[in-house]
Amino acid sequence: MLKIGHRGAPAYEPENTLKSFAKAIILWVDMIELDVHACATGELVVIHDDEVDRTTDGHGLVIEKSIDELRKLDTGNGEKIPLLSEVLDLVDKEVQINIELKGPHTAEKTSQLIGQYVTDKGRNYDDFLVSSFDHEQLKTFHTLNPYIKIWALTEGYPEWFLQSAQDLWAYSVNLDINFITKAIIDDAHQKGLKVMVRTVDGVEDIEKMKAFGVDGIFSNVPDRL
Repeated sequence: MLKIGHRGAPAYEPENTLKSFAKAIILWVDMIELDVHACATGELVVIHDDEVDRTTDGHGLVIEKSIDELRKLDTGNGEKIPLLSEVLDLVDKEVQINIELKGPHTAEKTSQLIGQYVTDKGRNYDDFLVSSFDHEQLKTFHTLNPYIKIWALTEGYPEWFLQSAQDLWAYSVNLDINFITKAIIDDAHQKGLKVMVRTVDGVEDIEKMKAFGVDGIFSNVPDRL
């Protein structure tokens, strides 16, 4: 079972920051999960929301701010919004990285950046996994880079989801703990799909998911895994 640090280790450090990812690695995760948006000047930045309001001392949409404007914001504990490239440099080959595509133009830019790290820095395609709720972004990414595993995300659990994931050539489906059942996990496995569950922090819930036979767990408190 994969132990996945959800946005790093946000129970201990501000989410989606270099400190959070470094903490997750210290806590022996197999993988970190992060979110990327493209900002107004084109760089890929690591932040979850469309707006900066919740996680920084700023206001407004990520896509409308330049990288210089974003870098002036405080995310807590002296941390700044990192570039995706900074996270890749920090992690190096320590753990795998699950990149969740958020917003427009992220599939193309993420594929290009990963390609540079594989070509120029000796990284392997297996070091990376790409996920998104936006299945059109996943289709675009898979067309650009079929070597990287795709993880399909959904809100709730619509009946068509597993078939949609198969149509995307997905390796795994990432499901919300509030909607997951043993029957869904078994059905996904029978269809050749791995199952990752998010976001699981309570000890009882963690043990329940393990008993269900999930293939990976996302947690804000990854040392509990």
